[in-house]
Amino acid sequence: MFQPVSLFIGLRYSRAAKGNAFISFISFFSITGISLGLMALITVVSVMNGFEDKLKQTMLGYIPHLTLAKNDQSLAEITAFNEKWQATSPIKSIAPYIKAEALLQSSADIRPILLQGLYQATQFEAIVNTVTQGRWQALFEQRYSIAMSQYLASKLQLRVGEQIRVLVPSAANYTPAGRVPSQRLFTLVATFSTGSEVDTAIAFTGGEYVARLLKQDTNTIPDIAIQLDDAFLVDELLTRHPELIDGFNVTDWRSVQGALFSAVAMEKRIMSLLLGLIILVAVFNIVSALIMMVGEKQSEVAILQTIGLTPGQVQIVFIVQGLYNGVFGTVIGGILGLLLAANINPILSAVGIHFLGGVALPVLFEPDQLAIIFVASLAMSFLATLYPAAKAAGVRPAEVLRYE
Repeated sequence: MFQPVSLFIGLRYSRAAKGNAFISFISFFSITGISLGLMALITVVSVMNGFEDKLKQTMLGYIPHLTLAKNDQSLAEITAFNEKWQATSPIKSIAPYIKAEALLQSSADIRPILLQGLYQATQFEAIVNTVTQGRWQALFEQRYSIAMSQYLASKLQLRVGEQIRVLVPSAANYTPAGRVPSQRLFTLVATFSTGSEVDTAIAFTGGEYVARLLKQDTNTIPDIAIQLDDAFLVDELLTRHPELIDGFNVTDWRSVQGALFSAVAMEKRIMSLLLGLIILVAVFNIVSALIMMVGEKQSEVAILQTIGLTPGQVQIVFIVQGLYNGVFGTVIGGILGLLLAANINPILSAVGIHFLGGVALPVLFEPDQLAIIFVASLAMSFLATLYPAAKAAGVRPAEVLRYE
């Protein structure tokens, strides 16, 4: 089979047993370093992606991704808004929404919460799958009903079917005894468990009952809550459709949970940078091995040039030799990284490492991110070959072979 002479010689050099044991060791170390660094990077990034995705589902699935408020809007305007934008990507749902900071009071305890008022059973539909007791639909069938986490119910020593007092300090009734927070008895109809801090701070009820607790006029129109297919697409949506928010006061999920996700993203970037440096150190070993190889093979390079190999072809020979180590290390590291990340939980269990509560590490592979990692590894390997290859191309046959 025909092969370019530079490619043939470069691969021959790469596969041939090295006469210099030290050069062989450095080449082996470079391949091993790239493999281990890439394996660790893929594993850590995949676990961090899974962790971020789980946070997104458990914490952003139960709050509006985008909230639009206007003082003078009418119900007809909300309906028209819904009809206009409901089918727009990446919008998942549009519904009226109201919230209030409230207190839950029982004979056992009192807890501060964010009381979210819903108008449609399909709002925050992700929470339906987390219901542990009762029926979510009862929230929209029974007057003055409430749904809270199993954690809150246990702290308040409350069971499904029992009543609890809900107080809203921002709205008040004035009595001869003074200012009394607006309050009402609600019946617990469902409990849920998300496994996140949402369980400690959020409860749900019908939107009209929150409006009554807030002493709002019956003509007051609630805000508009927009859920997206992916909460991280807020900026993309507003960039593509700036007219969506014309005339509205806009808030999004970042005002509530933005700091947490910024910290997670920063941690992921730092970990990727540190592990990328490990790969970079391994890549520099390719430079060392090639430079020593060029010194050892000077006479051979000179002979090749005398029989017609051009400096450019000589350069390609050593680029191929260096890339062989980089490609080999990248392929091995990529395979090991994917296998380790996919089986991280069984491996940790096998070596006796268990997390609190038996929680499994979430893993999510993002093809675009993996492609960037592989390409970056190959690019660094290629760049590492350029200087030694240029040095080999600069060999002068007459000077090298003068005393041969």
